Amino acid sequence: MIALIGESAVELLRYDRGAILAGEWWRLISGHWVHLNIMHLLLNLAGLLLVAILFDRALPIRSWLLLVLLSAPLVSIALLQFDRELIHYVGLSGLLHGLFVAGALVSIGRMRVESMGLLLAIAAKLAWEQFNGATPGTAELVGGRVIVNAHLYGAISGLLLIGLLRRQTR
Repeated sequence: MIALIGESAVELLRYDRGAILAGEWWRLISGHWVHLNIMHLLLNLAGLLLVAILFDRALPIRSWLLLVLLSAPLVSIALLQFDRELIHYVGLSGLLHGLFVAGALVSIGRMRVESMGLLLAIAAKLAWEQFNGATPGTAELVGGRVIVNAHLYGAISGLLLIGLLRRQTR
């Protein structure tokens, strides 16, 4: 992404703890949309495509957009609150975990076994990351440290937000 928009733009948009605390609140959302490099961007876009393929009919587009708009700042706020040593963060992976969990939860009604399997798989991945760090080779592939807590916070945000969305539609 740096090659596409320039390093100074990435510095202006990325999650930057000090800048956010100084009032640059847009970074709570924009940091999820910039990436370390083209490989990082492509992997995140592949994840977004996977969510779209698996769960495209699970929710109306308006609900997906609401999930994106709310999950991004929730992940960033959780990073601010619980990962105080984290200075910078970029990428969609936290948000993707939220969308994945939300999609799987909503899809339980029409594809119960598959959705439960996907939820178990994501829970196992998150547990692995909490105890062992990022899956082997991921940091090398994306060109930087993988912030596994962003994945956890994203999954939690998906769980919470889908609960709120369901209450709103009842």
